[in-house]
Amino acid sequence: MHVAEPTAPDHTATGPGRVIVALYAVMALAATGRSSVQIAEYFSRAPLAYVLSAVAALIYLVATVAIIRGGWRAVRIATVSCAIELAGVLFIGVLSYAVPRLFPDKTVWSHFGSGYGYVPLVLPILGLWWLRRFRTARAPAAGPG
Repeated sequence: MHVAEPTAPDHTATGPGRVIVALYAVMALAATGRSSVQIAEYFSRAPLAYVLSAVAALIYLVATVAIIRGGWRAVRIATVSCAIELAGVLFIGVLSYAVPRLFPDKTVWSHFGSGYGYVPLVLPILGLWWLRRFRTARAPAAGPG
């Protein structure tokens, strides 16, 4: 007998999820704006850093939309987005201290997001926590054996 995958209600953007969505939306806008200006005006100074900021902006946008949509597929997409974001901010944070010439200006993930009040470091942790809590609360009860 085939059991269909349960559909979670679209509640990822309620309660604490609303704050997380708002933060992701603000970060998507901020990262898009800053990276656009940096790419348009100063690209030759730090192309890697500025392109990575644009990638971060895209990841924030994907996470925002996925958390708003809810549902099992969107939660998976949001979880992957948050995990990539956390890995990115940790890797780029270390790299920006180890090789500072690659990051002459503040970018979203450089110096662990210090130019954004460390929100880029904390936000994916909050996002992953919320998504895990949502998945756990919506998981179907385990049947007999």
